[in-house]
Amino acid sequence: MSLDPSKLSDPPMPSYTFTIYHRDVFEKSKFKNYDSLLKDRLARCEDRANYIASILDDNNNVEEGANYSIREKVPKSTSIYFAHGEYVASFLLGSNEVKTLLQIDTGSDLVWWQCGPCEANKCYKQVDPLYFPTNSKTYRKIDCKLHSSRCLDNVDKTYKCNSYNNECNYNIRFISGQRSKGYMSDDVITFALDHLPIRVTFGCGKDQMGRANFSGYYSGMVGLGRRVNVGSYSLPSQFKSDLMSICLPGFYSGKSSTLSFHTATWPRTTSAELLQNKKFPLFYYVNLYKVFINDKEIPVHPSWWTFTKGGGGGVLVDTGTTITRFPKDLYTVFRYTFLSEIKDIPLVKGPSKILDTCFKEDPSGRELYFPVVKLYFGGVNPNNMLLLAKDRVMVHLQGHYCLGFMGWNRSHSIIGSNQLQGIGLTFDTSENTLSFDLDACS
Repeated sequence: MSLDPSKLSDPPMPSYTFTIYHRDVFEKSKFKNYDSLLKDRLARCEDRANYIASILDDNNNVEEGANYSIREKVPKSTSIYFAHGEYVASFLLGSNEVKTLLQIDTGSDLVWWQCGPCEANKCYKQVDPLYFPTNSKTYRKIDCKLHSSRCLDNVDKTYKCNSYNNECNYNIRFISGQRSKGYMSDDVITFALDHLPIRVTFGCGKDQMGRANFSGYYSGMVGLGRRVNVGSYSLPSQFKSDLMSICLPGFYSGKSSTLSFHTATWPRTTSAELLQNKKFPLFYYVNLYKVFINDKEIPVHPSWWTFTKGGGGGVLVDTGTTITRFPKDLYTVFRYTFLSEIKDIPLVKGPSKILDTCFKEDPSGRELYFPVVKLYFGGVNPNNMLLLAKDRVMVHLQGHYCLGFMGWNRSHSIIGSNQLQGIGLTFDTSENTLSFDLDACS
């Protein structure tokens, strides 16, 4: 009996699952009420979207502390990152399983957390116990000359090989003034839900004292950017995972949800094609085709959805941006059509500078009904339609319901987490699909 080696398949990879939360679950005690918490979330959304715009529009990296109205380019060797994720994951670090919370970010490949003992007065005070490498029997410091091509290639100035002790030193700077300095290491992390350990390369942060401080609720950050075969530290890349399933907890639920690798957790009821942008390989771009308000189509010029020669344009999905954004001309038509579908609810000036289409809630408590939004990917087909309604369309703020979409003077669109809350998302980079299960975790 002979075997055809080409027909032999590898055994399935173990699935790794961990719990995720919206960061507001931990930070809500800082705010006097829900409205002030939501305003802070919208302000973070503005910062995040402007950061992405600075990268995509300039085809370059951005300057620390830059004024976004002054578009100054900086050398490509300068890497400035965004310091905040909207979602948080629970991990167990090292052989002694130090429980910690790390921010997660689908637009990043950074993985780092604070390591003790810190340089004198150089760590911020965190709520969770500090991770000490010397307490973990599985910890290893990376030898940059043997195990780190990224540290040796001299392209990304974030990482530098120290010829004296062979450490791969890193110096991450963030747009809002924070900093993390240390050296690259690896250790096991354990996923609390299935208690499976796996070795991960990370930045062991010894100095986090920049011009601004990190939130003490979190010990560091984990990047979930799209899998890249060479040179990326994002978890999909490190795990060699083409499958990532994530359910973003609803903003109003206060509940946790899950994120898994190597497994499709939910049925793939609606699918979009994941598009590759060679200029920005970490981002998740989709083939948005048509937009409808109820059954009225929004006229779309094809250039609004396609990449420019410089890699700009297109439509990306970003969990760190809350409010979905369209190019201004498209949004103008979108908003006009939305208003034309509303009956007997007067338009009023809302409490937010960001959201421009608001309606006052009925003082008698009568429920208000707003149009649905339909996003079609690739073609007008029920299997390619994402139906958005209620909280995925409207934002409730200070006694008003405001349209959770906005326009901006950019060539690209961002589908944000307000539209994706409670939806099961399956990123499959082997098949280049992003699938949606509408109420997987609502």
